[in-house]
Amino acid sequence: MLAITKGSLRAIFRSPSAVIFSIAFPLVFILVFGFIGNGGRVSVNVAFDQSSDTINPIYPAIRHIAGINLVTKTGEALREDLEKGRITAIIKIEKSGLANPPYKISLTSSEAVNPQNIQVLQSILNAVIAGINQKSYTDAPTIAMINNTVTKVPGRIYRTIDFILPGQLGFSLLSSGVFGVAFLFFNLRQQLVLKRFYATPIRRSYIVLGEALSRVLFQMLTSVIVIGIGHYIFHFTLVHGFQTFMEIMVLSFVALILFMGFGFIVSSVAKSESTIPPFANLITLPQFLLAGTFFSIEAFPTWLQPICRILPLTHFNNAMRNISFEGASLASCWKELGILGIWTVVVYTVAFKTFKWE
Repeated sequence: MLAITKGSLRAIFRSPSAVIFSIAFPLVFILVFGFIGNGGRVSVNVAFDQSSDTINPIYPAIRHIAGINLVTKTGEALREDLEKGRITAIIKIEKSGLANPPYKISLTSSEAVNPQNIQVLQSILNAVIAGINQKSYTDAPTIAMINNTVTKVPGRIYRTIDFILPGQLGFSLLSSGVFGVAFLFFNLRQQLVLKRFYATPIRRSYIVLGEALSRVLFQMLTSVIVIGIGHYIFHFTLVHGFQTFMEIMVLSFVALILFMGFGFIVSSVAKSESTIPPFANLITLPQFLLAGTFFSIEAFPTWLQPICRILPLTHFNNAMRNISFEGASLASCWKELGILGIWTVVVYTVAFKTFKWE
């Protein structure tokens, strides 16, 4: 088994396509988005302060704006979301005690929130006030005034790389697991190498394990390179340092085992080498687009979001972002790991039924 692992690993390093898809391809995106700097996704999630005045025309107008997602949490749960950048700001509407303007709007945000999102929120609020003024307060200067000084609670600075890198690492694992394994075992089967292996005095499970182990070693090395460049060059957040890094490695290992199962299925179902890419793309492309690789799945229509949440890559991306930026442990990501585990059982059940030696 170790001899098979060594030979397969050597073949992987000699394959330009393996290096491009596993290392170069995700690094290109990481470098591009890393150099962009602080530009990130714009998602305006807000909550209202419990002491806000709700008997005014501003409150319902804000609630019904399509570009604002209203969070209904309160207390410590709301403060935790604010500190971790999950919501952009807490809005407080109160009476000013003056005739003009009669109301005052204050925002409480966090250092973890992208400043661009706060600016977007302030622009939306200004538009709401202008609309109300034009409709009902034509004789008054304004119905409300926004306090431009935003109160900020302590929080980690959220960078573009903190969202992009987990998605690119997940896509790298998925591509390597599906395309790498599918082409490898199909070619071994076509060249009758698997048939010769089958006739040798070695357990068949060791043959598969040897080939799989080489893929795991190569991809784990790829993960180290990607995370290392992201952390040391673009300041990708590893909350607990080496402990967080090791938890990410364990999560990557679990995900890679699952994704390799897809590759086994594709290699067995494909009738020719030309049919492998279509089958593989049926698995990888939807996940690449819908699993939160480049932007949050909240940007999709409501009817599409449940489909996004079924995909295994979505749960890998969510778990990795929770571990790396929010400081969550593997145990606290039990839901994501559980779904990945269910996918693994289902995928390998199909793989065992379809796997062919010749």
